[in-house]
Amino acid sequence: MEIGFWGKLPRPIMALAPMANVTDVAFRRIIAKYGKPDVLWTEFVSADGLMNKKGREALLIDLMYSEGERPIVAQLFSGNPEKMFEVGKLVKELGFDGLDINMGCPDRSIEKSGAGAALIKNPRLAREIIRAAKEGSGLPVSVKTRLGYNKDILEEWLPELLAEKPVAITIHARTRKEMSKVPARWGRIRDAVATRNSLGSATLILGNGDVKDIADAHAKAKETGADGIMLGRAIFGNPWLFSQFIKHSVSDKLGVLVEHTKLFEELLGEHKSFAIMKKHFKAYVEGFDGAKELRMKLMETENAGEVEAIVTEFLSQSNILV
Repeated sequence: MEIGFWGKLPRPIMALAPMANVTDVAFRRIIAKYGKPDVLWTEFVSADGLMNKKGREALLIDLMYSEGERPIVAQLFSGNPEKMFEVGKLVKELGFDGLDINMGCPDRSIEKSGAGAALIKNPRLAREIIRAAKEGSGLPVSVKTRLGYNKDILEEWLPELLAEKPVAITIHARTRKEMSKVPARWGRIRDAVATRNSLGSATLILGNGDVKDIADAHAKAKETGADGIMLGRAIFGNPWLFSQFIKHSVSDKLGVLVEHTKLFEELLGEHKSFAIMKKHFKAYVEGFDGAKELRMKLMETENAGEVEAIVTEFLSQSNILV
C-alpha cells in the first residue's frame, strides 16, 4: 500500500469534500488561505473524458491547483479500468499527491457508464478499477463511496474494497437510493471501522454526512473511531470552517466574497459560467440586516467588478457592525 502524505496527517483527519461546481481551484485557494483542512480534493473529473482528445482540454481546467492547496487529491470517476490506468499516469504527471475514485455519485449519466455509485453493484469491476489506478499512478489511491446502492450492504461491500488495500475509504453514511433525504447513519461508520479492524486492514476510514462544524466532526470521530471526517455543505459561506476559533464580521465575510469572485474570474472566467459564483453569493450573504436586498442585487451581476461595487456601496451605507 502506497501511503504517501496520508501517513503524515494529524488524527482525526479533517477533510473538505469534493463537490461538483463548488470546490474548483478558486474556491479551494480561498479555503486554503482562510481555514485550510488537512487534505483537499478536486471536483470529480471523468477519466474517460480525459482520454478523449476533444474533451481533455476542458476537463484539465478541473484539475488545476495551486501549491498552497497541498496535499491535493485528484478525484476521478470511470467504469473502465484501462482508462483509469492511463489517467492514473496523467494524474502522476500533473503532480497530484493522491488519486481518489468516486464510487458514490448518484448521477444517472455517470452510472450509465458503469461509474460512480453503479460500482457498488459491481464489486469485481470496482476492484479492477482500484488496481488500475494504483498501477497507473503509483500514488496513494483512495475511494469515496456509500453504504450501498438500493440497500445498506456495508458488510459485503466494504471488504471487497479493503481487499485491494486503498490507503483510505471515505464512506457517506447513506445509500445511493437515500441520496441526502434521510439523516446520515453514523453508527454505520462505527461498524465500518469495526469491519476494517476485524480484517486486519491498514486502510483509513473517513466518515461523511451531515457534519455541522469542526466540533461536531471531532465528536463524530471520537464516537465512531474513524480516522477522519469529511465535511461538505458546512463550508458554504464559511471559508473559516476549518479554523473554528477565528471570529469574523460581516465585513470580513463580504470581503472574502469579493476576493473569491475576483479569483474565480481570473482563473476560470474564460472557461466557466459566472453563474457558478451565485450559489456562493447565497451562502455568503445571509444572517444580517439588509442581506436579502444585497443578495438580490448580487444575483443580477455579471462580473467581479459589479460585485465589488455593490458590496462596497452596501458597506459604506450600512449600519451593521463591520
